[in-house]
Amino acid sequence: MSLQGPILVVAEHPAADLVAALGDAGAFPIVETNWNDAPTAFVSVKPAAVVIAEPGAPPSEASARMLCLQIATAKDAIVPTLAFAHRDDDLPLPVALPADPTLPLSHAVARLQAAMRLRGLHATVLRRTELLTSQGGTAPHLPPTDPLDDATVLIAGRGPLYPALSVAMGERVKMVGALSIEAAAKHLNVREIDGIVLGDGLPPRMVEAFITMLTQEPRFRDIPVAVIGDAVPDFREHLINLEYLDGDVSRIVGRMMPMVRLHALETRLLRMLKSLDADGTFDTETGLLTRDSFLHQLTKAVAEAADRSQSLSMARYAFEGTHDRAALDGARLLTRLTRPVDFACRDDDGAILVAFTQTDLREAHMVARRIAAELKAIMKSGASVTANVTLATLKAGDTLDSLMQRVLGSRMVAAE
Repeated sequence: MSLQGPILVVAEHPAADLVAALGDAGAFPIVETNWNDAPTAFVSVKPAAVVIAEPGAPPSEASARMLCLQIATAKDAIVPTLAFAHRDDDLPLPVALPADPTLPLSHAVARLQAAMRLRGLHATVLRRTELLTSQGGTAPHLPPTDPLDDATVLIAGRGPLYPALSVAMGERVKMVGALSIEAAAKHLNVREIDGIVLGDGLPPRMVEAFITMLTQEPRFRDIPVAVIGDAVPDFREHLINLEYLDGDVSRIVGRMMPMVRLHALETRLLRMLKSLDADGTFDTETGLLTRDSFLHQLTKAVAEAADRSQSLSMARYAFEGTHDRAALDGARLLTRLTRPVDFACRDDDGAILVAFTQTDLREAHMVARRIAAELKAIMKSGASVTANVTLATLKAGDTLDSLMQRVLGSRMVAAE
């Protein structure tokens, strides 16, 4: 993908090699400026991306703070920012994606291209939302909160760094721990993971095998990964957001957060796009159907089941001993646990409603128990979680109201 400009390059000295590399990748126009003039240039140029070309602390802290604020509060689509920084240095801007100056410039350009693809996705969502609104439709809206509020980072390790890293990471985002590579792989398959930190106290061969698995899955190509130490081969050619870091906890968190934020934003945007493609029938927070869309689809399913003498069952999942964030995570992950023929929504009280088409009560009971067990494991956050599951199946003469009344009006414990 070409780098559609303008690209703002910030440096105190001419960055000829970087400008040439950006130009070869299709970036145009490229505007160079120094730190003192960077905030003014940002306003006049309205760049599509910013590149901090020189490692080290900014010579003007005031300009750096102003530029950071401008980037973070830019209107319309995001403005990806890339900053060159040595491994032992802090990033000059906390919102910037890190770039290693010791690597070929092609790696930094590729990382910027990946971020620009996300900018393109963001612009598409905003444009389609505006179009739908102008046509009198009800368009979904992106949450106004920081994408880090939705992010989850997986930390795999069992060395001396693990406790401090878990605390530091947990202060910024939701943290999931794994003491083995096997547990990490399981979490990666059942959860929405926005970043991975691994290597502390784990055998290098197992870390290498795990990273190799990531390189073989196209869906993990852009996931942020931090490897502690240099004990494994360099996979940065295959994983564009892979970083090799030392054991400085604050630097690990600082390097990961900008990449994790973009990955979490991408997940938000994909849910938005899914909702826009379906004329707003999907909830942008969970990816499940909205309650109104669920009831509309359930009405059709009830009619079809009655006409064709097919089975139809429903389940309501209500969880005790958990908090809102965990319940929201559970709702988001339900799409991975249900079959393609089933559909679900999050009710107004936070409970989850699932319709199992072509499923009798006996089969629905088995499916519901399995889903409840998986959701409990995902939503557990230190306290005991109880999954109260109410089941009902369509009977002769049932209507939508009578079926919903049995699901909402009684409770059967299917999982403790």
